[in-house]
Amino acid sequence: MGRAGAHSASAPPPLLLLLLLLLLRAERLRGAELTFELPDSAKQCFHEDVEQGAKFSLDYQVITGGHYDVDCYVEDPLGNTIYRETKKQYDSFTHRAEVKGVYQFCFSNEFSTFSHKTVYFDFQVGDEPPILPDMGNRVTALTQMESACVTIHEALKTVIDSQTHYRLREAQDRARAEDLNSRVSYWSVGETVALFVVSLSQVLLLKSFFTEKRASPRALHS
Repeated sequence: MGRAGAHSASAPPPLLLLLLLLLLRAERLRGAELTFELPDSAKQCFHEDVEQGAKFSLDYQVITGGHYDVDCYVEDPLGNTIYRETKKQYDSFTHRAEVKGVYQFCFSNEFSTFSHKTVYFDFQVGDEPPILPDMGNRVTALTQMESACVTIHEALKTVIDSQTHYRLREAQDRARAEDLNSRVSYWSVGETVALFVVSLSQVLLLKSFFTEKRASPRALHS
């Protein structure tokens, strides 16, 4: 009796068991998340093998450089352009693959001759699996525990999206602050040099006013 009570007291709560089961069953989406440098007058392309009928999404944003804009396009394995935007600061694109093969998405800074860009993108392939077994075919209502798991899952997705947004915004603001600091520093150095030159010129000018001009010996003998 005592042993049974001790065993039941040490057993993990059912909600924790369900969460652990969901974590073991969960399948991560295939994709990539990357921040890269895009020089001026350059183009950078990436490739991903996608199965027919699979859903893929592309989110991108320019973090630093110029007017924070970039050209972007996506091509299917047949070379058809399924997405194209010019001089966009950020955008999202979702598509379901009609052809199996390697899809190509490119970022171009060829329109800029001197602005160096930093670009972030998130490319995901596949549909998100249900967090509960046979969730799409169920005819009964979710239990309180299952509803709590769904709510936690949606809240975590919102937290991840918010963290990504604020991380990119912080990087963009930091780059702007560093650029502004460099400009202020250069302006301050220029003002210091100009002030020194003006001060030296004024000292030499005042000194010339009080300098006594002595007559030459020839003028005295004559």
